[in-house]
Amino acid sequence: MTLDLLDTPAAIIDVSRMQRNIASMQKRMDALGVKFRPHVKTSKCLNVVRAQLSAGARGITVSTLKEAENFFAAGITDILYAVSIAPSKLWRAAALRKRGCDLKITVDNASAATAIVEFARTQRDPLEVWIEIDTDGHRSGIKPEDDALLDIGRILQAGAVKVGGVMTHAGSSYELNTREALTALAEQERAGCVGAAQRLRSTGIACETVSIGSTPTALAATNLDGVTEVRAGVYAFFDLVMHNIGVCAIEDIALSVLTTVIGHQQDKGWVIVDAGWMAMSRDRGTSKQSHDFGYGLPCALDGTPLDGYMLIGANQEHGILARARPEHTADRGDVALRFPVGTRLRILPNHACATGAQFPQYHALELSGHLTEWGRFHGW
Repeated sequence: MTLDLLDTPAAIIDVSRMQRNIASMQKRMDALGVKFRPHVKTSKCLNVVRAQLSAGARGITVSTLKEAENFFAAGITDILYAVSIAPSKLWRAAALRKRGCDLKITVDNASAATAIVEFARTQRDPLEVWIEIDTDGHRSGIKPEDDALLDIGRILQAGAVKVGGVMTHAGSSYELNTREALTALAEQERAGCVGAAQRLRSTGIACETVSIGSTPTALAATNLDGVTEVRAGVYAFFDLVMHNIGVCAIEDIALSVLTTVIGHQQDKGWVIVDAGWMAMSRDRGTSKQSHDFGYGLPCALDGTPLDGYMLIGANQEHGILARARPEHTADRGDVALRFPVGTRLRILPNHACATGAQFPQYHALELSGHLTEWGRFHGW
């Protein structure tokens, strides 16, 4: 199978770009002297994860228990479930551990910590819990200086539950676009998580692991003293949001959506393609950044960007490709001649995780032009 024969829309992984991205991140983590635990929610694909582990990653991070179950079934045992666990899901976590999975779960509140302790007593499983730290006010977690941090640690320790570590995610890095700002946030992320671990240790709670990470801060950090591991996910594919942040070039983006031109609105300068939001996703992450790519950046079949064009709109199964800037309306030309019906294009996504999630499988593109189907999975 080749790109000119594959049914569209389809999710395409440029294997050489992906492998380059994986190798580059691993080399950086090795140089900084930390363990690297990739977040596999981006790909949810065993082929990608095996490439990450082969490059030197140790363990994986998941965002759903279904990911944990699938990757454990494939032989991966060191797994961090990096979403504060709902008490109703504890039985699934325990079932994995009983089958030999070294699963770590996370928590960021006393109520959930108490539920974990009560469950652990009934199951006679000490579990291993990491406490989520909020180092940038972006999402969930406990502030490093908050009294609740020690309260949770004491609840878990008194209940004979192992406090294995602390973890944080500097998600606000997605709002930055300079090297200086990213480096400063990476240090804030490091210092906050290390400080939280030190507070726990000062009360006699071991807290062996200090886990930090986001793709932008992982690529910007210059000092990881006190950190034991870093997590990142989208780096394997990259996307247009990461490009706008400044951590990758367009040529590094390994995921694209193959689409076919199916019509035109000549008077509007529109090219209609068969990749709408059901293929690209509704993620408009670049709309708040310095360069808005609409629903994606179109490229020729060989991956060369079509400068001046973008996917300006998306209905469920229809994408609208046009000139990116209103001032270019006089330069529309004859789009039907430039993009005849049947023309194949590749669209780079705003958010690789969201776009990948629209497809039941990827098609891995080798340098030879040959395609291989790689499975991925959905659900929770």
